[in-house]
Amino acid sequence: MSLGKADVGARSLTIDVSARPDPLCRVAQRFPRPLRFIAVGATGLLTDLGVFTVLIAMIDRPLAVRIVSLALATLVTWRLNRALTFEHSGRRQHDEAMRYAAVTLVAQGTSYTIFAVLVLTVAAALPQAALLAGAAIAAFVSYNGHRLFAFAPRKSEAANAIATQGSQRA
Repeated sequence: MSLGKADVGARSLTIDVSARPDPLCRVAQRFPRPLRFIAVGATGLLTDLGVFTVLIAMIDRPLAVRIVSLALATLVTWRLNRALTFEHSGRRQHDEAMRYAAVTLVAQGTSYTIFAVLVLTVAAALPQAALLAGAAIAAFVSYNGHRLFAFAPRKSEAANAIATQGSQRA
């Protein structure tokens, strides 16, 4: 994959970004995908908490502030998951973002529903446990949704990959 060309005297130099990936990407690729996903999720959670804490100190509207912090955290996790966790899907960035948003909406809805049910029933005295239970189940939903839908290769890309693997074995 060529990033661009730079004129060097009378000749041009093509920079191949696939040959020299970002150092963070090289380090991340050493870890299994689920660990990369967890690290990205933790970064998103810290982003969410940080933005929420800063904004709530200035604006006393927690529901509105939560929407902003959650949106920013979702943007951060989308970009990090795109760069570090999942391979390229072959889709346009806008299409992939819409798929990511759909999966994230389902996962966050799952987390909140589990949290609410537990807090209103058996975990009223320990809401943090309800939050962790919801987050854990939502992480499973999120990981599989992103893997199988948001960042899944396009059918033509997947067919080409299978054909390539088959011809390499022969």
